Amino acid sequence: MGDLNLKTKTAQFKNALYLESGRILEPFEIAYETYGTLNEARDNAIVVCHALSGSHHAAGSYKNDKKAGWWDGLIGCGKAIDTDRFFVICANAIGSCHGSTGPISPAYPRLEPYRLKFPVITIKDMVKAERLLLDRLGISRAYAIIGGSMGGMRALHFAVDYPALARLTIAMAATHATSPWTIAFNKVAIEATINDPSFENGAYNIEAIRERGLKGAAIGRMAGHISFLSPESMNRKFGRDFVGTEGLFDLFGRFQVERYLDYNGGNFPRWFDPLSFLYLVKAINIYDISRGYDSLENALERVKSRLHLFGFERDLLFLPQEMREIDLAMQKIGKSELSRYYHIDSDYGHDSFLVEINKFADIVADILR
Repeated sequence: MGDLNLKTKTAQFKNALYLESGRILEPFEIAYETYGTLNEARDNAIVVCHALSGSHHAAGSYKNDKKAGWWDGLIGCGKAIDTDRFFVICANAIGSCHGSTGPISPAYPRLEPYRLKFPVITIKDMVKAERLLLDRLGISRAYAIIGGSMGGMRALHFAVDYPALARLTIAMAATHATSPWTIAFNKVAIEATINDPSFENGAYNIEAIRERGLKGAAIGRMAGHISFLSPESMNRKFGRDFVGTEGLFDLFGRFQVERYLDYNGGNFPRWFDPLSFLYLVKAINIYDISRGYDSLENALERVKSRLHLFGFERDLLFLPQEMREIDLAMQKIGKSELSRYYHIDSDYGHDSFLVEINKFADIVADILR
C-alpha cells in the first residue's frame, strides 16, 4: 500500500462569490486537504464534505499530533475510500473557523474581523465555493462526493446544483430539509450563546474565548451532544453511574453523563468559534434542497449522478425516514435506477456516521468499486 500523501493547503480567490442572499464575499479563502494522487485523466477525485464542527482534516495525523482526522477510519491506503486508487479532497466550508473565510476572518480591506457583518451563508453557497476550488484544481469530473450530516447536505446540493460533476453521490445522516425538531435543538444553542454577557453582541475577545471558553456556548453545545446520541447509547455509555469523587447527596454532585456534557460543552467554544457556530447553524436551519424549485421532486429532476442514501436507525437529529423520502421522491419521478437507500441498524444515534464506521465501510467500498 502507498503513502497517504496528506497535503494541507489554502486557496485564495480574488473574484467575488455571489451568495444566495444577494450579498457577495470578496475576496475569500478555502482551506483544504488532499490525500492520494490525481491521475492523468483527472477523474479519480472523491470530494469529502465535513459536518458542522468538522474541518478539512479528514484523515491521517499531523506531525506531533496523536489525533487523526475525523474520518480516518474510512479514508486511507486500503480503506473504503482507498487513497491508493483515489485522490481525495476535503475542503473546510466557508463560514467555518478552521481556515476558510468566516466571521472571524479580516473583512477586506480592513484588518478587523467581520463578526456580525459577515453575510448569512447557505449550504448552496458552501457548495458553490467548493466548486470553484475544484475548478482551480482542474477537476471537472469527480468520481464521487460523500459526506454526513451537514456534509451530507452539501453532497446532495452538489447533485442538484452541479448534476454533471460526479458519478456517485453518497449522503449519510442528512435530510432534504431541516425539520422543526432539529431547528428547536439549535434554538437552545443559539439563545444560550447570544445571551451570555461575555458574548458582547459578537464583539468578544477572540483569544479570551479560546482560553476561558464561553459558558453560554458550552450550555448550547450540551443540547447538541444530547441530540447526537440516543437513549440506548447513553445508557450503554454512562448508565446511572455517579462521579466517584462527588457526593451523591451534594446538590451539585454529578452523574457521569453530566460530567460528559460539562467537559465536551465547556471545551467546544475554546476550539470552535461561537460566531462560526451561529452562522453554520443558521445555514443548517434554512437548508431546503427544494428552495427555488416547485417541489422536492422538481429539484431532484436535475440529478444525474447515482444517489446512495444512508439513514441510521436511532438518529434522532435527522431521522432515517428523511433520507428515505429522497429515495421515494426519486422513484416517484421515474429515477429509481439512480437512487438507493441503505438503512443502517444502529442504536448509537446521529454520530453513528462518525463512530460506527465498521457498520457501513464495506458498503461504501462496494459502491466505489
